[in-house]
Amino acid sequence: MTETQVAILLADLALIIVVAQVVGRIARMLGQPAVIGEIVGGVLVGPTLLDGAVADALFPMDVRPYLGALANLGLVLFMFFVGMEFDFDRLRGSGRIAGATVVGSTLVPFVLGLLLAVVLMNEHRPANRPAFMLFIGVAVSVTAFPVLARILADRGMSGTWLGAVALSTAAICDLAAWTTLAGVQALAGGSHRNYWHVMLVVPFAVFLITCVRPLLRRGLTGGERDRQMTPGVFAVVVSGALLSAAVTQLIGLHFVIGAFLFGIVMPRLEPGRFREDLLNRTQSLTGMLLPVYFITAGLKVDLSGIGVTGLYELGLILAVAIAGKFAGTWAGARSQGLSARGSAVLASLMNTRGLTELIALSVGLQAGLLDERLYSLFVVMAVITTAMTGPLLLWLTGRGRGGPAGLEDLDGLAPARSGPGGAPHSTDSTSTLGA
Repeated sequence: MTETQVAILLADLALIIVVAQVVGRIARMLGQPAVIGEIVGGVLVGPTLLDGAVADALFPMDVRPYLGALANLGLVLFMFFVGMEFDFDRLRGSGRIAGATVVGSTLVPFVLGLLLAVVLMNEHRPANRPAFMLFIGVAVSVTAFPVLARILADRGMSGTWLGAVALSTAAICDLAAWTTLAGVQALAGGSHRNYWHVMLVVPFAVFLITCVRPLLRRGLTGGERDRQMTPGVFAVVVSGALLSAAVTQLIGLHFVIGAFLFGIVMPRLEPGRFREDLLNRTQSLTGMLLPVYFITAGLKVDLSGIGVTGLYELGLILAVAIAGKFAGTWAGARSQGLSARGSAVLASLMNTRGLTELIALSVGLQAGLLDERLYSLFVVMAVITTAMTGPLLLWLTGRGRGGPAGLEDLDGLAPARSGPGGAPHSTDSTSTLGA
């Protein structure tokens, strides 16, 4: 790097961090998660406005590869954090409703996505049609677990029974989406990469579970529940996530898969100072680097020339994404006795996509499954479906940010079930995920 490039890169980083804080705060003032403001901010500095003049002036082409490297580091840490936050214990007790909701909120939009892909491929003509169809199915089936958790916390719904079911369902949907996406990427790369290379992810996952996980448990805590998180220990954890990401990248899968796997196999330590420090430090690093990703992703979004055809395709994408998720989730929850209102609240929550969708789209763009116009349209879909969650919740429940419950308490939305002796009773509101 030249001295000028170094200076521009440092100035860009400072600008990105400040802009992310400003647009994030504006989004929160409007009742939206900060990620919405950051995504929109990234799009606004891209080629959509002023024919890219702003982007070219602020982020010269010779500096963008370095920004991309920092953005990838942020993605690795974020996906590691997501995997680490995935708690299998939370899935216990979520019951038949969570299972039926997972099936409905995943399969219905996925099937509709396949049909949508048939329509889209006539215009975009992908090189690998089967992989394109599967990817579109995944793209409209995604639910953003991290963003959903934040929305629930902001609106005082985390401790409710319905919030617990929503988190449980979103976690399983996330896991299914990343697993399917790995398979789709393997199929897309089949023309220039041996399939058996990709299959190495199976023994690698087994190695992480059977060998790395026990070593981490013994090495990180040494049997001490509240062992202090030292810089050396944190460096080992981050290094492990980076190495895992590198392995999956080398075998033909996106590096986010490896980072997610390493987060999954991290020992689920009991609540204490060690776990809290690990989560906080990872989240702090992620919060500094993810805004760089939003900028680099926004530089690929160009809505200035989508035209009538683009608007038609955007309408189709929104209709399939929203209707598929809502109808599938609502039907699955209603089939297990959840009230119509409770099913609608759950369906609204499952339409949250946010950053998870953005990462999946970047995988599709890099794999050649999406062109830049289609990528741009799906980014708009991710923003709209996430932004609509808050207003829908307010309308359905009457809950503002920390406000009171509406016409009926959210825990009262739980269906009655038979207790001992066959007497009906409501699900205990304290039986949240992880409790």
